[in-house]
Amino acid sequence: MKPNYWIPALLLSIALVLAGYFIGNLQVNGKKFDRYVTVKGLSEREVEADLAVWPINIALTGNDLQVLRRQIQTQNEAVYQFFMRQGFGEDEVTRGAANISDVTANPYNTQAYQNPNRYLAKSEFTVRTRDIPKLQKALTESLELLSQGIVMGSKNEWQPIEYIFTGLNTLKPEMIEEATRNAREVAEKFARDSNSKVGGIRIAQQGLFSISDRDANTPQIKKVRVVSTFDFQLED
Repeated sequence: MKPNYWIPALLLSIALVLAGYFIGNLQVNGKKFDRYVTVKGLSEREVEADLAVWPINIALTGNDLQVLRRQIQTQNEAVYQFFMRQGFGEDEVTRGAANISDVTANPYNTQAYQNPNRYLAKSEFTVRTRDIPKLQKALTESLELLSQGIVMGSKNEWQPIEYIFTGLNTLKPEMIEEATRNAREVAEKFARDSNSKVGGIRIAQQGLFSISDRDANTPQIKKVRVVSTFDFQLED
């Protein structure tokens, strides 16, 4: 009896047809997947700083070590009591180290012997508070210390007081949502111009959050910003 070759041939034909269908369908879907638009979404907020740090230096000069030691102790106490009168707590004012240096012992200071004062005394304070209006008031009132002969200044001349915003985590969810919404609006405009519709998100890349001063004159006001990148599918 002759073997039935038509059955394997039929199965092979069906397999080829199905393979061609799936390959063709895969190519069509692949081309559809390649239709997307890349857009960026922006979210910005202006917020008030909720923490301030004021690093302070007190400087004195003299030629008698014992006299200079007593003077620096007296001035340190006067500065500390000043902040207590301004309403600061003990946990908000930290006393730092006090150092006395001999300026003539510095080999790099060629003019040291022309200085009328041999010794330089410095002491440090750090004021750290969340009550920023109180700190700004103390900054204004600190001029009264000059009448006591106390030369007080910030350790950081370029940024006397550091203002910090610590509430970023509470803003992140709504800012990410806003950036996503803004990005979709841009994608929808592009889609309308190209007679398409916006589909789902193909790829999303969350940008880094940045916190900067609003401007040089109001460092206590911060600008929080994030830019996220999205790939949206385009559909007919």
